[in-house]
Amino acid sequence: MKATVKWVDGAMFLGESGSGHSVVMDGPEDHGGRNMGVRPMEMLLLGMGGCASFDVMSMLKKSRQQVKDCRCELVAERVDAVPAVFEKIRLHFVVTGSALKESHVKRAVELSAEKYCSASIMMEKAGVVIEHSHEIIEAE
Repeated sequence: MKATVKWVDGAMFLGESGSGHSVVMDGPEDHGGRNMGVRPMEMLLLGMGGCASFDVMSMLKKSRQQVKDCRCELVAERVDAVPAVFEKIRLHFVVTGSALKESHVKRAVELSAEKYCSASIMMEKAGVVIEHSHEIIEAE
């Protein structure tokens, strides 16, 4: 896996993935940025949510669950020091569908947390407390 991050100006950077996709990262105005993109630490959080969501949806599809929507809501707490690393991250999955089985959703979230999500497992090994939860909403 490869990526390139190129400085644009101020506190703005353009990240380019090895697969050919780009994303703008920028800092707040009080740090020389123009607030034109996500912050680098937000990017880490989004990456973790994307990784876990990919796992959960993949498992729910394989178990033939009728998912209409899946949202991963993340809340992160950082230490009040430099470096301001994450100390706790909560991932809450909101899965909407028709006749979803609680056991399948619960197991998908657990397997992502314990076995498949490289991002959250890596953060946990670095000392970040990771919590997972879920809820199911019946589609209309």
